[in-house]
Amino acid sequence: MKLSIVLSTQQAQFQAATFKGDLETNLARIASLGYQGVELAIRDPRLVDLGRLDELVRTYNLRVPAIGTGQAWGEEGLSFTDPDPAIRRAAIERIKSHVPVAAHFGAVIIVGLIRGIVKPGVDQAQAMDWLVEALQECSEAARPSGIRLALEPINRYETTLINNAAQGLDLIERVGADNFGLLLDTFHMNIEEPVIEESIRTCGRNIFHFHVADSNRWYPGAGHLDFKSILGTLLETGYQGWVSGEFIPQPDAETAAREGILYLTQCSA
Repeated sequence: MKLSIVLSTQQAQFQAATFKGDLETNLARIASLGYQGVELAIRDPRLVDLGRLDELVRTYNLRVPAIGTGQAWGEEGLSFTDPDPAIRRAAIERIKSHVPVAAHFGAVIIVGLIRGIVKPGVDQAQAMDWLVEALQECSEAARPSGIRLALEPINRYETTLINNAAQGLDLIERVGADNFGLLLDTFHMNIEEPVIEESIRTCGRNIFHFHVADSNRWYPGAGHLDFKSILGTLLETGYQGWVSGEFIPQPDAETAAREGILYLTQCSA
């Protein structure tokens, strides 16, 4: 099992980015704790020195399995489903701008909250149409570089669009792109899925990336989820991708990361 953890390349409001800012210090910590990879949360690729980032990742012998994009929503309000067509276009172009970075690292592009919510004055069907059109365009733009996009079903308290695995699978059918799949996250699944393991089995080959956080969004082992069963089921599907920690930095980032990897390693033994 290949383990990575989330690092935001800049300070951000999003609480579950376990590490934020101070790239070299945090990459050194992540590597020293035994993680093989680092999932990079990047709001805007134009704000990142790709050469320096690549140098640091290589220095600490880390891989970059995925690029998180949700800060474009949290910090700038960009989304695929905004009533303003200029904002929808900006969100699409932002995702497309991640393709060269993802291609450089061989990473999956995550579509999280940049998908948006159903805003006042917009009905669900219209929002879904906008979402499908945006994902089709972004998937098509990513295909020549061999890049995959993974949409994350997110719980009902954070968005009104695609909350569970079944809705995610329906969306895959509508988008109709072979490089578009799902990112499953145990924190959100604990809220939305009746049986996490059954949803993992149902998604099967459509799982492109996997996030772990416990029931309280702390590191795995700090809540009540059965990660031995969850991870065992994931591997039974034939999944060969990364398991990436996206949990709040409590009691602090280093302790959370250390306890998380110790627990996950025990679960997979």
